Amino acid sequence: MSLTRRDLTRRDFGRLAAASAAFATVPRAIAQAAAPKKIRYAIIGLGRISLQHFMPGTKMSAMSEVTAFVSGHPDKAKQHAAEYNIPDSSIYTYENFDRIRDNPNVDAVYIALPNSMHAEYTIRSAQAGKHVLCEKPMATSVADSEAMIAACKKANRKLMIAYRCQLEPTTLRAREFIRNGTIGAVQAIESANGFNIGPDWRTNGKLAGGGPLMDVGIYSLNACRFMLGEEPTVIAANASTIDHDGRFNDVEENVSWTMKFPSGVLASCNTTYGANMEGYYRIHGSKGTLNVEPAFGYEGIHLTGRVRGAQGPPTVIDLLEQEKDPAQFAREADHFSGCILNNTPVGPSGEEGLRDMRHIQTIYKAAGIKF
Repeated sequence: MSLTRRDLTRRDFGRLAAASAAFATVPRAIAQAAAPKKIRYAIIGLGRISLQHFMPGTKMSAMSEVTAFVSGHPDKAKQHAAEYNIPDSSIYTYENFDRIRDNPNVDAVYIALPNSMHAEYTIRSAQAGKHVLCEKPMATSVADSEAMIAACKKANRKLMIAYRCQLEPTTLRAREFIRNGTIGAVQAIESANGFNIGPDWRTNGKLAGGGPLMDVGIYSLNACRFMLGEEPTVIAANASTIDHDGRFNDVEENVSWTMKFPSGVLASCNTTYGANMEGYYRIHGSKGTLNVEPAFGYEGIHLTGRVRGAQGPPTVIDLLEQEKDPAQFAREADHFSGCILNNTPVGPSGEEGLRDMRHIQTIYKAAGIKF
């Protein structure tokens, strides 16, 4: 049988519904309080995630709009400018970027550059008086991550790292099932995420800072931490390269790592650039198991599970995200915009990104990879 209101206690369902509804409706609620003000974004880096996902998401959003571009390809920027009513005066190159401080029609920036450029443009954006929404991984080193946080604090600008999954309602339901005890005491988590990479900047160590762990393995790392609300205290790891075809001269091909958390929960994670792994995580509790697969995509997040009751057949959980891409990006943009408009604390914050960077450093060190 499928999970319905009757399958949970009224108290459990109320807490679950309140948690997921709160996150799902935050943009609309804030929009009503703050309308008609919108946060105006400059897009730094006109790649796939910007053009195909984040920018279309702003069209669906209540509090966010695109008003400027920053690109190393002016012709490409001008090609897309008309769609967003962006004048030539609001199209910047990387060389003249700092002039953006004089543009009153830009409140914040969305950084979707190669990983090694995140720190520089976060710091320059903060110095130009703009709030920063930066894609993950936050940076390519712990030191750069700390510098990003310091620069935004010094400029009194907000910094958010684009962990959109932390705002996605089905993901939040999974976490609530853990926190309200539906599946009992969590014992173990398994997660994997990866793909078979072709020619790409991500295999350039100077641009990417690392291989699949930095790019897609970070989803598994963050999911384990987010679901448990804990930080791992013991980490062990291994790395390997199987395909010696030139793709992995700068970065690793495979990383596998385990984590022990203060509660005693053990997590086992894998990531690769050598095979197509459907991103997932599976959480084993004393009363049942939750499986989120696919877990990290832009739509169709699917939560299934079985919970054993004291009597009768187990409860079956089957919840599928109904929204379509780019709804997750609309929510992400409006969440950050709401934090700016209402001057509320940001989450996922720069400190959240820094925690992942510290753990990535530990994983690489344990695997014998220079970080």
